[in-house]
Amino acid sequence: MNAAILVAAGKGIRMGAGMDKLFLEVAGRPVVAHTWQRFNDAKCIGEIILVVRDGMQKEFSGLAKKFHFQKVFHIVVGGTERQDSVWNGLEALSPKVEIVAIQDAARPRTTEELIAATIEAACETGAAVAAQAMTDTIKESVDGKMISRTLDRSKLWSVQTPQTFRVEVIRRAISAARQKNLILTDDTAACELIGQPVRLVPSATPNPKVTVPGDLQFVEALLRNKV
Repeated sequence: MNAAILVAAGKGIRMGAGMDKLFLEVAGRPVVAHTWQRFNDAKCIGEIILVVRDGMQKEFSGLAKKFHFQKVFHIVVGGTERQDSVWNGLEALSPKVEIVAIQDAARPRTTEELIAATIEAACETGAAVAAQAMTDTIKESVDGKMISRTLDRSKLWSVQTPQTFRVEVIRRAISAARQKNLILTDDTAACELIGQPVRLVPSATPNPKVTVPGDLQFVEALLRNKV
């Protein structure tokens, strides 16, 4: 069986003080409700784990009732860092789950086609990630003020979610990171630690993450199919 872990335990600091970006309304419902709907409707997903901040369990349960999400789900409390939250989500998976798609809860426009494509790639390789090839010219700056050098964009990809794995692979990878006391913001980075190949799965349509206030208008237009 395939499952999804929706990582919804972050503080959303870049959105601004006092704002929980996951519950900001876009296109008629909270951001996280759009994301949950995508995975609830995806035929390739059999179970959903929501990893949330402690104290938010009731709010997420309320979303399930309000929007009539029918797929089996479990709510667990996140950890200090993203990898700790993902680990808690992995611990909550049913024993029969073989493939898990890990998704930013603030990425509400991921398509079922992309979810399925990462699952297929993870079945073959062990690990896969939704990504887009870089098209802008990319500069590196050592001090954050002046350009240090120009990078070869032909080799650069912007990774997104879902990041999808065989369950035993991502458990082994995150265990390695935890043993080394490393803090990683990306699940595939843990795979790099253990030498696990990760397949790039091109995202054919926009798959943005809501991070700062300026993202909301773009995401709203996408969800209403205006762009």
